[in-house]
Amino acid sequence: MTVLADLLAAQARGETSAVSLLDHAMQRIREADDGRIHTAVFEATARAEARAVDILREGGVPAAPLAGLPVALKVLFDVAGQVTHAGSRLLADAAPAAVDAPVVSRLRRAGAVLTGHTNMTEFAYSGLGLNPHYGTPANPLDPTRIPGGSSSGAAVAVAQGMAAAAVGSDTGGSIRIPAAFCGLVGFKPSQARVPLDGAFPLSSSLDSIGPIASSVACCALLDAVLAGEAPWTPETLPAAGLRLAIPQRYVLDDMDHTVAAAFQRAVSRLSAAGVPVQDVAADNLGELPALLAGGGFTAAESYRVHRHWLEHDADQYDPRVRVRIERGASISAADYLALQHERSRQIALMDRLLEDHDALLLPTVPIIPPRFDELEDDADYGRINLLALRNPTVGNLLDLCGVSLPCHAPGEQPVGLMLLARNGADRRLLRVAATAEALLGARSPT
Repeated sequence: MTVLADLLAAQARGETSAVSLLDHAMQRIREADDGRIHTAVFEATARAEARAVDILREGGVPAAPLAGLPVALKVLFDVAGQVTHAGSRLLADAAPAAVDAPVVSRLRRAGAVLTGHTNMTEFAYSGLGLNPHYGTPANPLDPTRIPGGSSSGAAVAVAQGMAAAAVGSDTGGSIRIPAAFCGLVGFKPSQARVPLDGAFPLSSSLDSIGPIASSVACCALLDAVLAGEAPWTPETLPAAGLRLAIPQRYVLDDMDHTVAAAFQRAVSRLSAAGVPVQDVAADNLGELPALLAGGGFTAAESYRVHRHWLEHDADQYDPRVRVRIERGASISAADYLALQHERSRQIALMDRLLEDHDALLLPTVPIIPPRFDELEDDADYGRINLLALRNPTVGNLLDLCGVSLPCHAPGEQPVGLMLLARNGADRRLLRVAATAEALLGARSPT
C-alpha cells in the first residue's frame, strides 16, 4: 500500500472520511504555515468538496479515483474564482480565473479535494524556490535550508502533511528539484502527456505538469488522472530485466560528497539486487550547454510573454527573475530557429542511446539543499541555481520523462535519485522507478 492507497482504503472501510482528512490538512496548515507555503487556502470550497465525497460514499456511489484526497496546486494553475498570480505581485490584483485549467477539472472529476494554491518562485523562473514577494518556505527537513523550486510550496505542503499530494510544473526541474530537496517523489511526464492550458507559461517548448507525492505509486495515480487515463498502480519488475545506464559525462560533475556517497550507495544496492547498471559515455550531454546559452528557450519564450509588462512594470519583478527574462530580448529569430534545430538533433541522439536502456540513472541534483545564507550574493545565487537545474534540465531539453526518488540515509541531508526515459515511455519508467524504490527501500523521511 501507499499513502494515497491507504487513505482511499481507510475511507472505504469507514475508518476515516473526506471531511476528516481535510480537517487534518487544515489543522496542519494552521499549525505550520506562516504564510510562506500557501498563497491562498481554499477552505470553503474544499469543505464543500469533502462533504460531497462523503455524501456520495454514504449513498453507495462508487468512489472516484482520488475521492476525498487533499491535493494542493501550484499557484500557476487556473482555479475558477481564484487569482493565478504565479508567485508575482504584478498579477496579485488580476481578475480571478473564470474557469478551471483542464488539469484542475480532471482532479475535481476524480474526487480530489483541492486545498489551496501553493507558493512558488516568481513566474517559475528558478530552481531554488526563493520568492521575495510572498516569502520562501523553509525546507521541512532543515529550516536553515531552501526547499527547492520552482514548485516550492507544493513540495513543502506535502512534506508537512498539509496535502496528501500536490501538482506542480517542471520546465527545468521545478517538480523534481523540490521533491529531491524535501525527501519526496516527483514525476515529470513527457511534455505532451498532460495539457498545459490554464497553466501560466514559462517556456512553451519545455513546460510540463506532474505530481509530487510520497511514493512512485502515488505519483502514478495522480499522473493517470492528470493525463486523462484510468488509474493504475505500477507493478515492480524483475531486477534482472531492467537496463539502466549511468552517463559518465556532464551529470556527474561537481557533486558534493553527500550526494556522491548517496548516489554510489544507491547504485551499489541496485547492482547487488541484480539490476544491470552500465556506464555509458553519453558524450552528447556535454553539448547541451549550447542550448542554454543566452538563456535558451526559457529566456526567449518567457520574454515573449512578459515583454509588454516589462516596459511599464519592470520594478514589480524579482530582480533575479527579471534579469533572466530580459535575456530573451537579445535572442533573434535566427538564434531561436538554430536552437530548435540543435534540440531536434540532440533529442535524436538521446533517443538512439535509450533504445538499449530503460532509463538513465543519475543524481537529481548534484548538491544538497543550500542554506539560505549561501544565496545572499547574486553571483552565488546564479551559480548555485544553474548547478541545481543542470541535471533535471536534461530531461526537459531532450523531451524525456523523469522521476526523482529519495536515496539518502536517515539523518543525512536529502538526496534525489533520478531516472530519465524516452519520450512516451512514462508508464514503463514508473514501473522501473517503483522497482528501484522497492529495492532501495526509498521512502519519504517525513
